Amino acid sequence: MKASSVKGRKWEMAICLGVGVFLIVGLHLSDSWAQSDQIPVATNEHLARATVYLVAGDYRRAVEACQQNIDLNPSVEAYVYLAYVYQAINGYLGSLVKQEDYVKVEQLALNLTAREILDLIDPPNVLPRMAQELIHEGIRQQFDVTAAMANRLSRTRTDELWAQQTLWREAKPDSWWAGVPDAWKW
Repeated sequence: MKASSVKGRKWEMAICLGVGVFLIVGLHLSDSWAQSDQIPVATNEHLARATVYLVAGDYRRAVEACQQNIDLNPSVEAYVYLAYVYQAINGYLGSLVKQEDYVKVEQLALNLTAREILDLIDPPNVLPRMAQELIHEGIRQQFDVTAAMANRLSRTRTDELWAQQTLWREAKPDSWWAGVPDAWKW
């Protein structure tokens, strides 16, 4: 065997060994992430957008962003986050009814139903008090379904997230629906 071919074989073996070590370390890390109750912290553009939508009161887009998050990152957290947005809509609706601000109830109904440019010339007209009942009932049903899905994945983790949400609501009783608990780090 030539000296250059022996040297080449050693080089190939060193590269293979290096790649093997890299793969083993990578698999170990991905396995430890899979065994944890949480997805590794990463910037989630859908949740970041949902946060802005909540602050703006654009609840339809907040729901859509959370639904996209479920599509890309299905988890207990993702389902709880969507259920929370449903609760936020209901919380905002409740505050409007308490203030008897039915103009904003009507605006909320339009926000939840208007989607296309056609809505500009053919808006979905709903009486504000009817809209209140329709929104409340629809949100309640969607919340129940979404919360049940989260519970099926992990009741323990769901309870932890709801405890964080309860503290958030207690700390901000008049505006909790315009944001998310700090502990959730959206």
